[in-house]
Amino acid sequence: MTKEKKKTELEQEEFGMEFSPEELEVTEEKYMKELNSFVLTEEQKQFSALPSKFEEINEGQYRVVILSDNTPVGFFLLNSNERVKKYSNNLNALLLTALSINHTEQGKGYAKQGMTLLVEFVKTEFPNYDEIVLVVDNDNIPAQKLYLKVGFEDTNERLIGRIGEEIIMRQLIK
Repeated sequence: MTKEKKKTELEQEEFGMEFSPEELEVTEEKYMKELNSFVLTEEQKQFSALPSKFEEINEGQYRVVILSDNTPVGFFLLNSNERVKKYSNNLNALLLTALSINHTEQGKGYAKQGMTLLVEFVKTEFPNYDEIVLVVDNDNIPAQKLYLKVGFEDTNERLIGRIGEEIIMRQLIK
């Protein structure tokens, strides 16, 4: 048993998590039926968007699903379009947006595991990129803690967004 696998099993026991190892996958239409059934609480909807909002995506946007046992439990977009420039001067940066975990699957560690897999996923699927940036609302403390825990850093840059102050975070890919 690898050290990492043993650590994951210990975390599952300690936190009562029941997840199996997830994987990330870029998807076009494959999981749209399941993604369209995702539910978020009203509070969560102010910070993120449901995957159903992204049935139509633009050039430079990539739907990514977080899978557990080949079932979508989470979703986010990676953007390599003009939007990235608002948050990074790096021409090789991707912008992560719209991270959500289906309400019925929350509290099982899927967001943390999905974000932990992100750097290796980007290295494999998007090898020309060396930075991931994201914006998190100042009031979304759970998301801020998650992103810091998985290796994102606060850039100390702030913007005013839809519902108030936003924090720009980044993770370099080495």
